[in-house]
Amino acid sequence: MSAFGSALRDARVSRGLSLRAMSALVNWDFGYLGQIERGARQASANLAAACDRALDAGGILVAAFERESGEADMRRRSVLRALGAMALSTGPAAVTLEALRHGLSAAVRNHVDEWEQIVTDYGYAFYTTAADELMEQVTADLAVLQTVLAADTTARRPALLRVAGQLSVIVALGLVSSGQPYLARRWWATADRLADESGDPDARVLTWAWNVVNGCYDGRPLDQAIAVSDQALPLANDRPTAATCGLLAGRAQALARAGRHTEATATVERLADVTEGLPAAVVGEVESLWGWPEHRLRHTESYVHTHTGALAKAEAAQDRVLELYPASQVRLRTQVQLHRATCLIKGGCVSDGLRYAADVIDGLPSEQHNQVVYAVARQVAAVVPAPERRQPVFGELTARFDG
Repeated sequence: MSAFGSALRDARVSRGLSLRAMSALVNWDFGYLGQIERGARQASANLAAACDRALDAGGILVAAFERESGEADMRRRSVLRALGAMALSTGPAAVTLEALRHGLSAAVRNHVDEWEQIVTDYGYAFYTTAADELMEQVTADLAVLQTVLAADTTARRPALLRVAGQLSVIVALGLVSSGQPYLARRWWATADRLADESGDPDARVLTWAWNVVNGCYDGRPLDQAIAVSDQALPLANDRPTAATCGLLAGRAQALARAGRHTEATATVERLADVTEGLPAAVVGEVESLWGWPEHRLRHTESYVHTHTGALAKAEAAQDRVLELYPASQVRLRTQVQLHRATCLIKGGCVSDGLRYAADVIDGLPSEQHNQVVYAVARQVAAVVPAPERRQPVFGELTARFDG
């Protein structure tokens, strides 16, 4: 009996499965599987991966196959050669440098953990790093990860696909912020495909959630964002995760902007209920893109109540979120202040609201200006009654984002 055959038999028996039962799970002939267990036939990488998934072996069967076949070492050498070629190329400096670093990490067998830490780090860097620098860094990492993924058929692959999906979300967010919505939509589609292939439902909900949220800022028809949320809701199933909360937040905002106020308010209430059930670790990720702290709930409430006209509730949410926002998230604080300007205008203080909005934009450091902030400022201008648009202050405000 081969080492892989023995490991396969042990995993099957420990789960109380006959050869015929396992054959039905993996769609391979049971006689062929019996020969593999006895060592009379050689397994393939695809079969090893299929059995590992079907028996929930956690990578043990794939590892046993690779040790026996020597495939792991061949694949590792292939990746190292590809990364070495990238490191010696004349491409962008960030790509070549990251290729060299990841090549060194691969040489000492540092695998998924490092990529997962990279994604975690981007969650914090998103709010504090200049947009151009962030995009250069994530592009370099994706270039290297693409090479790694192309060669990896092991049990690590789903985790790497999940990482690639999250990095693609970062790219899409950056493109929306820089005013490139058409390119962003392509990256949303890529992020969705990667998350889907990873088999991780939370990864799928996460990509949908950010897609829906950005549908409120990137100029696409709001019905499209709502339709995406309709698809994702059954998968989220109100599980208390940051991804579920992000999805409900985006849906509530899109509904409010679309004039479906009753549904928007109900969705915010549903969001508050799910937030109550979040693990403390998720709520405690105050400065990460991947967490769901209280200020993200209050920001959503501010947005939705502002657009539905529930001004007292909107102002209460604004007071709370402006207390909570960390200094690193100045752009998001500015967006909430622009919600307040909208409330002033809707409450009849048009001139005060316009001046306040102009002052808020002027107070935002120039390097923090982006198209998402300008989209919120346009929403302020959109609620100004037509007769009031002759005021000089209206033109002064619009010149700040349309000039």
